[in-house]
Amino acid sequence: MNAGATPVVDENALCRFVADEANLLDERRFDEWLDLFADDGRYWVPLLGRMQADPHSHNSLAYEDKLLLRLRIERLKDPRAHSQHPPSHCQHVLQAARVERFDSDAGTATLRTPFLYIESRGEQQLMLAGSYRHTLVRTADGLRIRQKRVDLLGAERALPAVQLFI
Repeated sequence: MNAGATPVVDENALCRFVADEANLLDERRFDEWLDLFADDGRYWVPLLGRMQADPHSHNSLAYEDKLLLRLRIERLKDPRAHSQHPPSHCQHVLQAARVERFDSDAGTATLRTPFLYIESRGEQQLMLAGSYRHTLVRTADGLRIRQKRVDLLGAERALPAVQLFI
C-alpha cells in the first residue's frame, strides 16, 4: 500500500468485498455477481498470465465487458443449455487478499488474491490455481469492479472448457 495514500475504503472492507464476490459465484448468484461490476467493468483472463501486459497486444482466454458477461449468465440459466446438464458448481478457495495500490485521486484500489478454483459437473472435476487482481472503484452505489484479472498458473497450456467464472 502506498504510504500516505488515502484509502478508497478501509483495507478490511476491500478484502471482504473480494471474498464476498467469490461467494456469489460459488452460490450461483450470477446476477448479483454481475451487479458488482462497474458499467465499464471488465473480466479478463490473459493467455500469458502475469506476463501479459494488456488484453489487446495478445490473445486472451477471456476479455469480456458487462454485456458479454450478461450473455454468458443468460446461457448458464437457460434450461436448454446442454453444457449445464447436469449443472456445474464451483468453489473458490482464497488466500488472504493484499491491497497492492490505492489511488485516491481515481478512487480505486488494486488487490491481489491467490486462489484455487474447483469446478465440478457430474463426475468431472477441474482444479485451477492462480491469482486475481481486482481493480475496485468507489461509485455512488458503493464499491464496484472496474477489472477482474485472472492470472492462471500455466494458462498457456491446453485447458479444458471452464463453464463458470474463475
